[in-house]
Amino acid sequence: MTAGFRILPAPRRPPAALVAALGEMATAHLSDNMSRLQGAAAALRPMHRAGKLAGVALTVRVAPGDNLMVHKAIDIAEPGDVIVVDAGGALDRAIIGDIMASHAARRGLAGLVIDGAIRDADALRARDFPVYARGVTHRGPYKNGPGEINVPVSIGGMVVGPGDIVVGDGDGVIAVPLADAQAVLAAAREQKRKEEATLAAIAAGTLDRSWVDEALRARGCEG
Repeated sequence: MTAGFRILPAPRRPPAALVAALGEMATAHLSDNMSRLQGAAAALRPMHRAGKLAGVALTVRVAPGDNLMVHKAIDIAEPGDVIVVDAGGALDRAIIGDIMASHAARRGLAGLVIDGAIRDADALRARDFPVYARGVTHRGPYKNGPGEINVPVSIGGMVVGPGDIVVGDGDGVIAVPLADAQAVLAAAREQKRKEEATLAAIAAGTLDRSWVDEALRARGCEG
């Protein structure tokens, strides 16, 4: 294979039940329980109307403004895959638009994550098929390459490997490596339980806020 023009084999897929379980978690809970060190891809925002993203990363690295390998990735993706595209964050040309998103949805993909621009924003925002991107432009892409599929990519500072479990909601997108997934899921579930208890205490007017003054006193602040 030629570096810059290659399609590598996909890794072992995570169990569907594990993907679904992580998809029930908020990205904030997942991030907190990855020690908040996993890049948050904070510049990437949802471009669709509504709907949670959860699927298996099929990664693509392309030259800024070129989508040849993204077309190929959609054609070879399996149902439940998330096409994750490292387009260098460039915003001068769109990597996907309504036609490619429609084709991806028809093939059963879980969504698209683009570190770059999209177009046909009004059409994408009218649908629930998950699309995350850095920005919007009307200018179309090149289709010359180069590009690589199933290689590690960087999406807004977040490293995503092929086969990672990708979850997205209104706060953004996070990728959970399969090796960490069970532990992160268990910790996120426990955090959700604790936060639900806190919200119940707020509603009942019984929330204990003594920790705030204790933390300040520990830092030499009295008041």
